[in-house]
Amino acid sequence: MICLLINTLVYAGVYASTHYSSPGQFSFGNAKPYTSRLPSDIGLEYTTQKIPVSSTEWLETWFIPAQNSVSKGTVMLFPGIGDSKGKQLLPIAQKFNSLNYDTLLVDFLGVGGSSGNTISIGMREAKDVALAFNYAQKSQLKHPLILDGISMGSAAILRAVATENINPDAIILELPFARLVNALGSRISARGIPSFPIAEMAVFWGGIQHGFNAFDHNPVDYASQVKCPTLLMYGKLDRWTSKADIDRIFQNLRGTKKLVEFPNAGHDLLVTVDPDYWQRNTEDFLANI
Repeated sequence: MICLLINTLVYAGVYASTHYSSPGQFSFGNAKPYTSRLPSDIGLEYTTQKIPVSSTEWLETWFIPAQNSVSKGTVMLFPGIGDSKGKQLLPIAQKFNSLNYDTLLVDFLGVGGSSGNTISIGMREAKDVALAFNYAQKSQLKHPLILDGISMGSAAILRAVATENINPDAIILELPFARLVNALGSRISARGIPSFPIAEMAVFWGGIQHGFNAFDHNPVDYASQVKCPTLLMYGKLDRWTSKADIDRIFQNLRGTKKLVEFPNAGHDLLVTVDPDYWQRNTEDFLANI
């Protein structure tokens, strides 16, 4: 009976964490993350574009042109779990704009202006990354084409490169997790609950709900398929991903790579913790692309 109760609670918790409700819609999930700000709110010109996924699904994007007429390239930005392009990505887009890069801000399916109401912690989102990347190529956006993801967004980028046959000119990984079960375990432990076997149960039920083997969702393994230049940035005080996990991801990357630690950051939007340090390291990395 206790085992059944625990499984039921874990199942419900996973469902609530990966299913969102739209206004006026009843759901056990949280409210769907919508756009809270527009690029124009911070003085940036933009156009809204929708990338078709199917006859009934789409990805909503914002294209923000570079500050000057001659762009240095295009950076595609992908948010973390529970965030949308308007909630999380504008500070990064503003920095890239000042560095004279075009940016394409992408809402994953299930969040923001994109269709749908579910997320899969980077598993299915890898297909969104690939779709957006292929769209950028077909639209002849300025090269180099660079992918930048936050947390879940970085996991989706790594999986997309490993499994979706895309070849970006470079990638920027901010706050990635190494293994889904470890990422969930650290969050459970932080609440004073033993992570085993709750984390394993959550991964199992999450896979059942979304139709894949979630135990195989391990960005540290995807990293071994990455051959393009990679900038990996993390917070030294991050409670969700250990330094050992970051080191394993970094070691597995096969192309030229750079590892940057933010000593005063946790699992935070790094560009807001130390903007100058973020810009200096990003600019140095991009100068060699």
